[in-house]
Amino acid sequence: MPLRVTVDHDLCVGNGQCVFLAPEVFRHNENRQSEAVDPDGAPRERVLQAASSCPTGAIAVVDAATDETLFP
Repeated sequence: MPLRVTVDHDLCVGNGQCVFLAPEVFRHNENRQSEAVDPDGAPRERVLQAASSCPTGAIAVVDAATDETLFP
């Protein structure tokens, strides 16, 4: 099932845990903040692990098919 992953840049401090845990999904932009580049690039469990590792809670994950919030 496809995911929709967003990063709130007002909260993101560029810690990089999401990039480390799911580099297929996340990367740092020119401001060294994370952004989701391929929400379906890694297994759902790993995307959720990466989102939950964010120290500021900047990452949201939604099931794109059902609009169900998976994280937070």
